[in-house]
Amino acid sequence: MAMITDADDYFLKGCGRCARFATPDCSVQRWVGGLKHLRRICLDMGLQETVKWGHPTYIHAGRNIALFGALRGDFRLSFMNAGLLTDKDGLLEPAGPNSATPAVLRFTDAAQAAGMEPAIRDFLRQLMDHAEAGTKPPKAETRAEMPEELAEALDSDPELAEAFHALTPGRQKSYVFAIGQAKQSATRIARIAKFRDRILAGKGAMER
Repeated sequence: MAMITDADDYFLKGCGRCARFATPDCSVQRWVGGLKHLRRICLDMGLQETVKWGHPTYIHAGRNIALFGALRGDFRLSFMNAGLLTDKDGLLEPAGPNSATPAVLRFTDAAQAAGMEPAIRDFLRQLMDHAEAGTKPPKAETRAEMPEELAEALDSDPELAEAFHALTPGRQKSYVFAIGQAKQSATRIARIAKFRDRILAGKGAMER
């Protein structure tokens, strides 16, 4: 099964990462009203829409700004380079127990996305301004050598993050090395997609 490459397909069928793709049981269909509201906000802010890791992803000034996804229990908006954000109300949560920076808004009701629209717009505007200025967040010490694309993939994919952090340090390093060797960002993203099943299986990058 291939992940989707067109954002419209996401709202119609899902991400393409599991057997529930294009069925009424798909998590996207459960939360589609709230997800469409997030999409309207991102597009209204002038963000460019694309698809990465099977999720709608929003870009500004050549930088990933945010993406969203759906699980059975919630849907979420994840902010990239969240270390740059000022979150005066403490709304952001870590993507997972091993995430160094709070970067996610989680919703368990479609109406919550509408209620939090002012805060969502503020976070997006902050990141858009930083993208235009070229400012970068301070690097978390534990991720100093991790390719940005891998860090973003882990932040946006809780299942992958859980499996990756359950690996031995040596196996984690094998992926950091194998992905980081690629010179082009597109190649690094492709390698992450290729390695996903292997990571979920608890194997290292070079293991059979």
